[in-house]
Amino acid sequence: MGKSTFTGPVQSENGYNHVEKSTSTGALLDHTTVGGRDARRTYLEEYFLQRPALNAVATAPLTNADASHADNDALILARGVANRNFEVLGTNSTTALVTYSATRAGITLTTAGADEDQMIITPHLDTNQTAWSSYVWGSENSVEWDCTISTAAAIDNMKIWAGLKKTNDQLVATDTDQAYFKFQTDATNSEAFTDYTLLHFVYSTAGTDYISALPITVAASTIYHLKIKIDSARTATIFVNGIQYNITGTAASTGGTAVASVNPRETVTRSAALADDVTLIPYVGIEAGDASAAAMDLHYMGASRLIFE
Repeated sequence: MGKSTFTGPVQSENGYNHVEKSTSTGALLDHTTVGGRDARRTYLEEYFLQRPALNAVATAPLTNADASHADNDALILARGVANRNFEVLGTNSTTALVTYSATRAGITLTTAGADEDQMIITPHLDTNQTAWSSYVWGSENSVEWDCTISTAAAIDNMKIWAGLKKTNDQLVATDTDQAYFKFQTDATNSEAFTDYTLLHFVYSTAGTDYISALPITVAASTIYHLKIKIDSARTATIFVNGIQYNITGTAASTGGTAVASVNPRETVTRSAALADDVTLIPYVGIEAGDASAAAMDLHYMGASRLIFE
């Protein structure tokens, strides 16, 4: 990633192109699509124009042989307004607990009100339901993923996680391979962190875990844009609100190893290489740490990968 910057607006009458020099001929190769993106990659974006529902709502079969029966009407209506790409799951999660935010563009996820209740947004995992799960987000596919979330006015007694995992579980130990952000206010039903005020980045490869404690104190009512970029060597780098951060190389750092942001002209410390040919799934979740409902907003999720590895 280039580190040169300058002040002032950038203008081009004909746009900007994704080009690279051929190693064999020295010719410049233009890989730009009509929309200005890299034609070698495929892109998905989700702004939650429809609310995610429970999988049972989105896939519910009709219950009466009479197609005009009122019960069927309700099922058809519920299926029609459910998001076709994403669903909600987790302990005591319900469709009704996914609402549109009254103050921000996005959806609000609110847990049901008991300790360890969860609200997790995941792509539908049903066969052929959505490209979000049918496209393989493999460690070898130079995957880039990002999302934007907002914390609630109260951020006590909760866990928030977002990123690429093999399963939807927030625990570090569950998945042998993963790359995700995590904030938790305590170790209950989870692992111990040294500092529970900080945002952490966790990645694991073939069962070895690495936990970076970012110099970011998570605040209430704050917007966070989270980004993970995995390169062709399967090493990752991360960004929060546009700032790039180093990643720890200390294995089994269960308490979290402090890392710093990357200054201009500095070389970023990337992750170790992720295990090859591991399929990861994008998840965003929240879990309550007591009997009070926990909430967060989810505004956007995006992912891209090379069309062919």
